[in-house]
Amino acid sequence: MSSGRPVSLITGASAGLGAALAREFARHGHALVLTARREAELAALADEIAAAGHERPHVVAADLAAPHGTERLAADLRERGLEPAYVVNNAGFGLLGPAARLKRDNQLAMIDLNMRALTDLTLRWLPSVRRHRGGILNVASIAGFLPGPGMAVYHATKAYVVSLSEALHAELKADGVRICALCPGPVPTGFNARAGVPDDYFPGLLGRSAERVAREGYAGLMRGRRLVVPGAPNRVLTLLPRLVPRALVLAYMSLRWYRTRGGG
Repeated sequence: MSSGRPVSLITGASAGLGAALAREFARHGHALVLTARREAELAALADEIAAAGHERPHVVAADLAAPHGTERLAADLRERGLEPAYVVNNAGFGLLGPAARLKRDNQLAMIDLNMRALTDLTLRWLPSVRRHRGGILNVASIAGFLPGPGMAVYHATKAYVVSLSEALHAELKADGVRICALCPGPVPTGFNARAGVPDDYFPGLLGRSAERVAREGYAGLMRGRRLVVPGAPNRVLTLLPRLVPRALVLAYMSLRWYRTRGGG
């Protein structure tokens, strides 16, 4: 039996792809809960969505990577009488640089947010998602299909997200629960600035707008797709490890990193 009003929860919703996903879900009539660390940006987005004629989203400022961050978010939703029918795990970040030189604490924080928090929220709300026959959209990346010298831990976290999502898709499909991994290439958002990635680091043909990625991700989730990879060039990249010996893929990624960074 339902214990609260069904909503669609979107993490990392204060800007970029998260904000685009919020607008897309709102456009399709979903009642939203928006969460991220920056409350002012969340409130501004909620106002924008309401001004467009949609129900004003609930706003919950939360740091999901902090100790007990996910528990506090869950408690806030319970107090408001809300429970997720859809969960969009978009919160995450990356770091550019050799793993041995980047700060260990920062890389562990990346694991906490990109993997632990995502897994926590996925498992925590599977019962309510199943009850409402809803779904979970986990934002991964084409990085999840490739080894990533220069962004080693980030690529590894996204490989985890892809694997987890595919397995849960298989486990829960018979229950009517949709689990989808959204795997975009470069998206022009604040991600690159936080990661320390130059604007020209990724080939231009891989880029897609946040709005396009959000549209394709939403459509794929609702159609019950296991994976959504926006853009033909990105889909080709995800196939490389299946078509080319992995050692050659790693050699190419390594060469590209060293050329880009002048040897690191």
